[in-house]
This record gives sequence, structure tokens and C-alpha cells, in this order.
Amino acid sequence: MRFDGTQRYIATSELKQAVNAAITLQRPLLIKGEPGTGKTLLAEELATSLDAPLISWHVKSTTRAIHGLYEYDAVSRLRDSQLGVAGVEDVRNYIRPGKLWEAFTLDRRCVLLIDEIDKADIEFPNDLLQELDRMEFFVHETGETVRAQHRPIILITSNNEKELPDAFLRRCFFHYIAFPDRETLKRIVDVHFPGISGSLVREALEVFFQLREIPGLKKRPSTSELIDWIKLLLADEVPEAVLRERDPRRAIPPLAGALVKNEQDVQLLERLAFMTRRGQG
Repeated sequence: MRFDGTQRYIATSELKQAVNAAITLQRPLLIKGEPGTGKTLLAEELATSLDAPLISWHVKSTTRAIHGLYEYDAVSRLRDSQLGVAGVEDVRNYIRPGKLWEAFTLDRRCVLLIDEIDKADIEFPNDLLQELDRMEFFVHETGETVRAQHRPIILITSNNEKELPDAFLRRCFFHYIAFPDRETLKRIVDVHFPGISGSLVREALEVFFQLREIPGLKKRPSTSELIDWIKLLLADEVPEAVLRERDPRRAIPPLAGALVKNEQDVQLLERLAFMTRRGQG
């Protein structure tokens, strides 16, 4: 069971090694990197590559570890008991399995994605240690133990917004997805837009990297935003000459709403353009 990338996902040799090492060690693979570098897409393509089901647990700021195991709806049970609803005596009717429960009880090995774990409380990773170690958990309301029939391949993503506990990190195989270089980005664009003009891609990448390298930019555009931008350039038939114009007095590139996502960065670009015009005036 090996991962070698897919037609839709351009994986570096280091990333492929990390994925396969985690599979061999049977440890969770912790993937860090800035938003938009394909961390979530990796899980989807890994599942496709291995012909395995994908179970995704998208973590929010209010998510607790118990939500991944199960949720007991005591309020509904109390209400139903007052209304005399049939089946209220069976507590199993009020237990909703979580994503780990789903992954543990599948009849074949799956890929389990725990997405953006750094959004949750700092105790969230620690609260999952025993379940990830033993591949089982206890359901207090029924007295049963749910055990993994087949150990899932676990991918955990983080946008590096906060540090994760050492005890949790020790149990993971770690890989940082660096932002792609020009050649890798070109290959990614070619996958999304087969037959696209090579010169258009070169000009678009030049503008894109110039934008990313501006000092003080609050949010640098990501790979996924580059793909959206090129899609718009093609749809609007923006001439390559427009991209080729390297006039520093122009505030922002065409259709830049796909790349620049907050007013502070727009104002920064406008200030830089104003200072350039004044300096040349």
C-alpha cells in the first residue's frame, strides 16, 4: 500500500516519502503548511489512490474530542420520555456516532482526515491520545468498547496557527508542506488547465510571485487562489500583454479579487503605487 501521487495531485518526493512512512509506522501523519497548499486535497487524493473510503472530520473552534467519538443526546431522550415516545428505554437510540466511530467500524481500511486541528482548544489533541494509541474507546452510556476493525490511515492537518502539545507530536509523523516553487506551480496549473498557453502561465506566475513577495502583505495569495485567478483570466480572455505590463504605478493586477482578500492589503498596494507615481513625478 503505497502513495505515489495522482494525476490531480502533484506530490514532491519528500511528501510521498512522508505519507508512506506514516503508513508503514501506522502513525498519524501531521501535515503543516500555510492555507491553500493542498493539505486537505492530499487526503482526498490519497484515498482515491489507495481505493479507500475517506472520512473527513473538519475541526472548528468549538469542537471537542468527544465529538469525534460519539454524542449522547440526553435532552431529546428526556423530552421523548415525557411524551411517551417508543424506544426511549434504549439509550442507543440517542447516541450519534462520531467520525472516529465511523472509521473504526468500517469493514475495510479507510483514510481518516482530521482537518485543521489547530482551530480547536489546546487540550483537544491531548484528549485524543488514548483513542489514537489504542484504536479503541469506551462508550459510558452503553458500557461497550468500540475497537477499530481495521486501523485507519490518519492524516491531520494544521495551518500552524498555534503550537500543538508535545505528547501529541510524539505520536505523529510530521511533514511541512513548503509553498511550491515556480516549476511545481507550473505543473499544478497544467494539471488544472490542460493545453493552457505556456507564455500565459509564465506571465501569471511572474505577477503572482511578485505579489507574494511584497513586504508587509497581511495574507499572501495561496495555490488555490492562483488556480481561481487563472480560471478567471481564461474566462475573461485577459490578454497576456496586460499581465506582461510591469508598470509599478498600477495598484493591483487584473481580477485581483481572487488573490487579494482583505482591505489592508489592497490599501498597501495602493500606497505602494502612489509612492511610485510620486517618486517618478
